[in-house]
Amino acid sequence: MSNLLESIRSPQDLKALKPKELAQLAAEIRVKIVETVGQNGGHLAPSLGVVELTLALHHVFDAPRDKIIWDVGHQAYAHKILTGRAGRFHTLRQYGGISGFPKRAESEYDCLDTGHSSTSVSAALGMASAMDLTGAEGRVVAVIGDGSMTAGLAFEALNNAGHLRKDLIVILNDNEMSISPNVGALSSFLSRKLTSRFATRFKNELESFLKRFDVGENIWAVLKRSEDSLKSLLTPGMLFEALQFEYIGPLPGHHLESLIETLGNVKNIAGPVLVHVLTKKGKGYPPAESQPELFHGVGPFDVSTGKPIASPQPAPPSYTAVFGQTLVRLAKEDPRIVAITAAMPTGTGLDLFAKILPHRFFDVGIAEQHAVTFAAGMALEGLRPVVAIYSTFLQRAFDQIIHDVCLNALPVVFAIDRGGLVGDDGPTHHGAFDLSFLRMVPNMTIMVPKDENELQHMLHTAFKLDGPAVVRYPRGAGQGVSMDWQMEEIPAGRGEVLREGRDAALLAVGHHVGTALDAAEILAAEGIQTTVFNARFVKPLDEELVLHIARETGHILTVEENALAGGFGSAVLECLADNSLSPIAIRRIGLPDRFVEHGSQNVLREVLGLDVASVVEAVRSMTLRTESAHPDPPRLRSLRA
Repeated sequence: MSNLLESIRSPQDLKALKPKELAQLAAEIRVKIVETVGQNGGHLAPSLGVVELTLALHHVFDAPRDKIIWDVGHQAYAHKILTGRAGRFHTLRQYGGISGFPKRAESEYDCLDTGHSSTSVSAALGMASAMDLTGAEGRVVAVIGDGSMTAGLAFEALNNAGHLRKDLIVILNDNEMSISPNVGALSSFLSRKLTSRFATRFKNELESFLKRFDVGENIWAVLKRSEDSLKSLLTPGMLFEALQFEYIGPLPGHHLESLIETLGNVKNIAGPVLVHVLTKKGKGYPPAESQPELFHGVGPFDVSTGKPIASPQPAPPSYTAVFGQTLVRLAKEDPRIVAITAAMPTGTGLDLFAKILPHRFFDVGIAEQHAVTFAAGMALEGLRPVVAIYSTFLQRAFDQIIHDVCLNALPVVFAIDRGGLVGDDGPTHHGAFDLSFLRMVPNMTIMVPKDENELQHMLHTAFKLDGPAVVRYPRGAGQGVSMDWQMEEIPAGRGEVLREGRDAALLAVGHHVGTALDAAEILAAEGIQTTVFNARFVKPLDEELVLHIARETGHILTVEENALAGGFGSAVLECLADNSLSPIAIRRIGLPDRFVEHGSQNVLREVLGLDVASVVEAVRSMTLRTESAHPDPPRLRSLRA
């Protein structure tokens, strides 16, 4: 049998394929996705679940004239393969290769750079409205998952779409999953247990019963004419039709002929239409079908077994795991502690808490804004909530942090995972901005641990504070340090000097405290003695110690994995300026004023000048450049430990 995929250069090549050929192409696409993700890692189960849907969409619609917007975008691998990127698909999520998400700079078939959920309907409605105003030809299709439907933004858009009555097609991809199994009343309402099994069985049994009688055929004909009423009563059509959408479905999401026929009809319907499609996450690859949560986003794995490829050396526990274990310890001692996640119990390490203390665990679905205000309500009643959310997703709840938590000075703890560079998921997932947008909010305390042991002490400290607190930590394995059994409270706003030197000072935060220590060792061998300061607190900053270090060394280099604008280095600059301290040579190293591309954490740190070699070179250039101006730098006096 010939390889059909090799003949596909664009979606136009699908138009002439027969259903049997499309089914063969679906199988070939699945093989390519599984093999590539097995090598590179990526979002496997979501993309496998929409292969037939992707083929049907590109068979019926005429992209790029017709716009197809993929909500979140992690399910767009088949779309990428069919839109001229099959030859580069092996570079998926690799530095310099194609992105794991839709990217406008990559292809004219990608309508929107995206990586966060629930934005598709809003963007699609905006595009449809603009096309209506400009007279542009084409249809707009938004593909959104049932998990993404739990976010308020999706319903804001649906509500507005029903009001505007623009030509818009929304495909509801219902697989009963977001990353973890969906939660909430809406999820139950959309569940295929109601829409598919019960409604279909009821309808079939009613038809069979009526046709036993002489008048049954006539009664059934009347009911068929009133099928919209039956459909609205027994399916989610009731909800969407109330929002002024034409509701169609539910449809079997892996039956190509049915999908193509339905979408062909829908293409010609005016006004907003919602097509409800039932799919299976991980379809076609048994390990992913049986464990869709595990295979949502994976590292490299053995395709033949589905098992992860073990690293040569056993890695230390991840920061995520240490957070989860520490929180359980603390919660066993303090019954006020409750844990909140936004649809990511496993990703945030709260799955252990959910297992051991289920009555104090709350998964609110993909609803970060609600999660934060929900926590505020709990804190108002005397509880000590922990909101565990990835840095990039916490951006969505900025107003709630300000208005509902910090304005009320409530003791809510924010456990911010994936702070800094996350690697292969790229710009939509890097935790690049949290220190900047949180540092300016009154009443907030921000802590960043240098290692996993300090993480547990900071979490313990957060519960001792009377107001909002952040503990921010990176993705991946810890430093492999020994863990203290007894957790201690860290004095608020107190940093620590880890190494003393008279020539320059490295002021670092988080992961890059280790980078600074390694750089100081290399510099010492060259005769450059460097102070290393672990800030610990980005807010409140230990201004007394920062000023002392600046006076004694004359050369300051700050190192952080956050946007330079408004981050830790900015806090140091403000401290020096506010205290009129000069002349001080100061330089900042951090994330640049652009969205950072995808690539492994180590590669990106090297490219961005955040590795040890770059820090060493920065200190060398600073000290050499100012040596003539400071021939006899001041000797370091005692620094507070």
